[in-house]
Amino acid sequence: MTKRIVITGTDTGIGKTVFSAGLAGLLDGFYWKPVQSGLDDETDSEVVARLAGLPPGRVLPEVYRLSKPLSPHRSAEIDGVAIEAAKLSLPALPGPLVIEGAGGLMVPLNRQTRFIDIFAQWRLPVILCARTALGTINHTLLSIEALRARSIPIIGVAFIGDEAADTQRTIVEFGDVPQLGRLPLLDPLTNETLREAMVAGFDLASIAGGE
Repeated sequence: MTKRIVITGTDTGIGKTVFSAGLAGLLDGFYWKPVQSGLDDETDSEVVARLAGLPPGRVLPEVYRLSKPLSPHRSAEIDGVAIEAAKLSLPALPGPLVIEGAGGLMVPLNRQTRFIDIFAQWRLPVILCARTALGTINHTLLSIEALRARSIPIIGVAFIGDEAADTQRTIVEFGDVPQLGRLPLLDPLTNETLREAMVAGFDLASIAGGE
């Protein structure tokens, strides 16, 4: 099983945190959100701790916790913090690690560095989360091209939302990427319903492999 997997998305607010929680739970692994922007509401790490069903200590602390729910570069500036790429070094852990980025690939961490630049340094395999709603074809194919242009390995696309068979087929055909599965919008969203949906919608064998 792949030991370290990066979860990124085509945009913010598409459900990649919920997917990350579900995947970390299925892998019985660890979760790490290096940069958190916005602290007033439940943070992504807190969401994962609530939904993944992992033992205490499996959700790693963030390197940067920024107060405003903005792009990390701007939130850091408001807080008087300088995000340093060198501090985002990968932790050594005894089990699988799910790493979640912030927003989309091109989100800036500072005035010189974007998340995709960090992913290019890490060279870890990436799962791209994409919504199924209108507009996703353009956003997803552009994200796939950006990853490939930097030789970042792509495990595949995880769709989130209602079934959109032709849209999903179009993306995987034009993008030449595997469709890993689809996570529907869950109501209620609990550890139990998420785990059931992940087991039903995804084959862990399709995410297997080495770094």
